[in-house]
Amino acid sequence: MRTVFLGTSEFAAAVLERLAGSAHRPALVLTRPDRPRGRGRRLASPPVADAARALGIVVEQPASVNDAWTRECIAQATPDVVVVCAFGALISEPLLSEHTLLNVHPSLLPRWRGAAPIERAIMAGDTETGVSIMRLTAGLDSGPVCLVASEPIREEDTYGSLSERLQRIGGELLVRALEESPPFAEQEETGITYAEKIGPSDRLLDPVRPAVELERAVRALHPHVGARVPLADGTLLGVHRASVVCDGPSAGTLAIVEGRLLYGAGGGALELLRVQPPGGRAMGAGAFLRGHGLPRE
Repeated sequence: MRTVFLGTSEFAAAVLERLAGSAHRPALVLTRPDRPRGRGRRLASPPVADAARALGIVVEQPASVNDAWTRECIAQATPDVVVVCAFGALISEPLLSEHTLLNVHPSLLPRWRGAAPIERAIMAGDTETGVSIMRLTAGLDSGPVCLVASEPIREEDTYGSLSERLQRIGGELLVRALEESPPFAEQEETGITYAEKIGPSDRLLDPVRPAVELERAVRALHPHVGARVPLADGTLLGVHRASVVCDGPSAGTLAIVEGRLLYGAGGGALELLRVQPPGGRAMGAGAFLRGHGLPRE
């Protein structure tokens, strides 16, 4: 089939690479405009733009995928199918009706519709997730599904490790959908959950919550977003890896206990194993305590 690909993230870039290696190589890739990234806030291309250029595929970065110029670009590519994967912007009419749009969504729909399905699945303590290939409609990830594949969530999984497996599954499932044209079935009306976009409050480890939930949040946000705990001087300490311990300081207290860095929470505490000081690089907790220590109020 002749395809056009819409995507933005690293997850989408991996799916694009698999699609480009198949008989359904995209004639055109659309992604988001360059944006400031990193501490220097320099303009950087989205991962999908970099991947498309490396693959020698024409790439456009319109301000809006729904404007007349962009829709004409897609029409001129004469796609049989427009593939959407982690594009990060609303696709609306009339574009929705002008083409068949297939969406690669990393969850077992209807569970975890929305922007952050991988993170929310880990945070919720789900033992299983997967990838669904669905037809894009006006509703939020509510369109009919043609293929699904499941994947266990391991106890040690982070966003990085789980997304790496899911993007491989997503690429294979997409190619299979294009080659086999399986029938679509409407999603069930029960078991619907929504994966809200990760915001600042999700990153800050709330000591009122049980320590086991905070440990899951650390894994769910690593390495792309990062969890944080407040320091006494008002700055934030990044948390890259942590484990649950039974005893520790009172909830909300960050303390050194027998050479370990502990953060008190509900139902126990977190031992912070790998952290990132403000403006610095990630390091083991021991190195942080030797080189920085905890600030005083």
